[in-house]
Amino acid sequence: MVRLAVLDVGSNTVHLLMVDAHSGAHPKPMSSDKDQLRLAENLDSRGALTKGGVRALVESVHKARDSARAAGCDDLMAFATSALRDATNSAEVLAKVHDETGVSLEVLHGEDEARYTFLAVRRWFGWSAGRLLALDIGGGSLEMAVGRDEMPEEAASLPLGAGRLTREWFTGDPPSRAEIDRLRAKVDADLAPVAGRLRIAGDPDRAVGTSKTFRSLARLAGAAPSSEGPRAPRTLSAVGLRQLTAFISRMSSGDLAELEGVSPSRAHQLVAGAVVAQSAMSALGVSELDICPWALREGVILRRFDQLDGAERGSRPTRADRSAQESGTGLGPSATHRARWSG
Repeated sequence: MVRLAVLDVGSNTVHLLMVDAHSGAHPKPMSSDKDQLRLAENLDSRGALTKGGVRALVESVHKARDSARAAGCDDLMAFATSALRDATNSAEVLAKVHDETGVSLEVLHGEDEARYTFLAVRRWFGWSAGRLLALDIGGGSLEMAVGRDEMPEEAASLPLGAGRLTREWFTGDPPSRAEIDRLRAKVDADLAPVAGRLRIAGDPDRAVGTSKTFRSLARLAGAAPSSEGPRAPRTLSAVGLRQLTAFISRMSSGDLAELEGVSPSRAHQLVAGAVVAQSAMSALGVSELDICPWALREGVILRRFDQLDGAERGSRPTRADRSAQESGTGLGPSATHRARWSG
């Protein structure tokens, strides 16, 4: 049995997930802790993470490191996504975090986010799902991937995250109809060429949505509540999403936060997320999405176990591992994510 911790530094939250697993077994969650830092909202006019944001990040990583150490984790894998990827002082922030905590944060490329998320979706639904299309709307970016194997044939990332678009395109709460229409036109235009490339690979046998935005939208459209567990089937239809978007676009973030399935900290960005979801489903010709409880963090953990198993067997790196090494994410088999349990 191996106990792993994965630390995901995203645009909205810093999320520590600890799991137990062994070869051939699915990762069993041991604990899950979140800090709502909203790093993407702590960028100054130059696009640099503010001193307050850096300080909060260092404190959060330090706390996560101590939690992983206290829990007896064998490995701490720490990565950051769009908020730090886009920050103009990203290198300085990463160095500061390492100097203060001993934890090396690896910044993932957007396409690698899509690949790891796709792996998690494939493992969750299995080979019987056929050709898969996976969509993930985060705070800073939208990831898309399609393929028949464990690694996608096409993977893409666009700066169409729900939080980013809310900050850049909406001034009112709720946003005006004109603001929503302008955002929809922008998202449609950005999606068109990428969606065309993904559709060339062929129609998916199963289309899947992952992460908080899709889970919230599905819940508001009538999907099973979280209390029914992760294995309860959940779907989001294009028709249901269109009706839902018309409804929530008239509500303030305060009113949205009171709805079941909506996180108060993310309520303000739900309308933008719904616009992106609608546009993506339309551009990709998808009438219904299955909701997957696994996403990026689980994909990173699954790949790590694959690497451990491969090392024991002396196997060659997989296509995903080679891609990670070439792209510089550091998540290939030669990388170590072990926190230095010191300081």
